[in-house]
Amino acid sequence: MPTLEPVKTLRLKTVDAYVAFDFECPTSAGGTRLAADVTERETQLLARAMTYKFAVLGVNFGGAKAAIRASQPDRDDAIRRYCDEVRPLVEARTFLTATDLGTYPQDFTSLPGNDAGDLMHTPYLGMTLDVFITGLGVTVAAETALGGLSGRTVAVEGFGKVGGATALEMSRRGARLVAFSTIHGSVQRLEGFDVNRLLDLRGQHGDRLIEHLGVKVRPAADLFDVEADVLVPGARIGVIDEQRADSLKVKVVAPGANVPYTHGGLDVLRRRGIIALADFVCNSGATIGYSTQGLETADEAVAAVEKRVRELTQTAMQDPAGPFVGAQRIAEAHLRTWVEKDQMPDGPSLA
Repeated sequence: MPTLEPVKTLRLKTVDAYVAFDFECPTSAGGTRLAADVTERETQLLARAMTYKFAVLGVNFGGAKAAIRASQPDRDDAIRRYCDEVRPLVEARTFLTATDLGTYPQDFTSLPGNDAGDLMHTPYLGMTLDVFITGLGVTVAAETALGGLSGRTVAVEGFGKVGGATALEMSRRGARLVAFSTIHGSVQRLEGFDVNRLLDLRGQHGDRLIEHLGVKVRPAADLFDVEADVLVPGARIGVIDEQRADSLKVKVVAPGANVPYTHGGLDVLRRRGIIALADFVCNSGATIGYSTQGLETADEAVAAVEKRVRELTQTAMQDPAGPFVGAQRIAEAHLRTWVEKDQMPDGPSLA
């Protein structure tokens, strides 16, 4: 199991926040998340996940991740202080960042490289393009693993930015969303939910949209008891542990969030024959969009993500040890082309 000892984790001075760097290199990058309970350890795990995401795409960046510990009433002041303190790192291109859980493009417009008018932040199907193409990547990976999504059933943990985008694209490709969750609970409907209506309700009620569907609201954890073709873990780290992996009734796990598996959970899924796709491939859509040179239109970004995620998933699926290990081998082959041997990571993040 990876020891995960990043080169450094900076504790900021003016705000309760961390910036974790996975290893020392000229440029490291990763999103900034905001949550009242985010931990330093979580930030480190997410930095390692970014290392593998860049590597599987052939990008010579190190992984990083920032986290701001703040509640909603304090978020604006916390973000302002955070941006002021990390600005020198961003200006020097030591640390590049964008949105993540709990943050939005407008939060970082004061930082270089985060112009709210750039391509990745333009509207697309009712959301920003970077959010849509992240959900697109999750969808394409699941579609590739199953050989198609028409008539398939999907359960999505977390109907936030990426969860909503994933549900939308899954439904556009013929899948049926039969269950989803928010922090306020989970809901199930065998005949499926109208995703466009859900997105409208989310705009009105946020995470409490589940209370406006006319169906029983269950505990959020009940989502993992649902029988479906695809499960999309889309919230916090480590939700697929040994016990949960042993009881899942799904064919494919296609992560929308980073680091969903524990080491034991991944082993159980492999033993049971459940396809456990790599998080750092599935949710790489926005990273592909940001790192692909020459993209001028949203349609070009969508096509680039579709092509790259499909190719990576097809290659990883051919590995006899399964697609997670297959993706790990692709990433590490690239890392060895530019990272010193003593700085090579010892495996992807597992919670």
